[in-house]
Amino acid sequence: MKKLNIKLMALALIGVGLASCQKQFDASTYAPPLDIGGYTSANEVATSNLVAKWSFDDNLVDSVSKTAGTATGTTFNTGVKGSALQGASNAWVLTDPSASVTGLKSFTLTEWVNTPPPSNGVIGLFSLANTTQFWGNLEIFIENGSTNAAGKLRIHMFNGTDDKTFEVNDVPNLFDKFVNIGVSYDEATGNCKLYVNGSRVKQATVGGLTGPLNFKNTGKIVFGCVQFMTSPSQTTSHGAEPWASYLTGKLDEVRIYNKALTDLEVSAIVKLEGRGK
Repeated sequence: MKKLNIKLMALALIGVGLASCQKQFDASTYAPPLDIGGYTSANEVATSNLVAKWSFDDNLVDSVSKTAGTATGTTFNTGVKGSALQGASNAWVLTDPSASVTGLKSFTLTEWVNTPPPSNGVIGLFSLANTTQFWGNLEIFIENGSTNAAGKLRIHMFNGTDDKTFEVNDVPNLFDKFVNIGVSYDEATGNCKLYVNGSRVKQATVGGLTGPLNFKNTGKIVFGCVQFMTSPSQTTSHGAEPWASYLTGKLDEVRIYNKALTDLEVSAIVKLEGRGK
């Protein structure tokens, strides 16, 4: 009887041990790491070409140059990764660009935007100010008349003499949720590209825009409105316009590269950031 009890106790202990092992098993530890296009993190993509990055994780710091921006009326809110910049009416952020940004000849810019469609005026998403011209050296905004069925994006780029406009119309599903907007220009080909959520939706050349970009009279970088809607205006050419307004939604994970990334690179950035990587 004593031997039987000992055997039963031994079996019970083995059972407890097996149950403990089962509880500690975590299938995720055996899963292969996330790999998109050969990358496991958005920060691995074109690392040597990244010249500016704002994550807006409760601060306004460009993690490449370590320069901090200054807010007027903006706050922070939940973003795609961590926090995001929360815009408002009559609100913007100003920050000093690095020499790597002011000297861009080709570029790719990606950013996550969550905003309603424009109701009071154009919505500025990014501006590298030109202190003497109507539009910035690089100005990206959502045009009036945009709807969720047909959004309108405008990208102004300065070629050293005047600005040239890359226009994209009829872009669906841009509003009321986080959407990644990407823009690139390639000095070697003159190609401009627009990406939405990592997919290329338009590629075109723009009349008068060939070769390297040549920014002049560079001022601040502006988030939250176009360059002339800050107070005071970032350009001496004019002030606020009644047909322009502010980003009242959110902006997150703004990246600038000094080359035109490939479609695969842009797609990898967006897919990885969308997964918090």
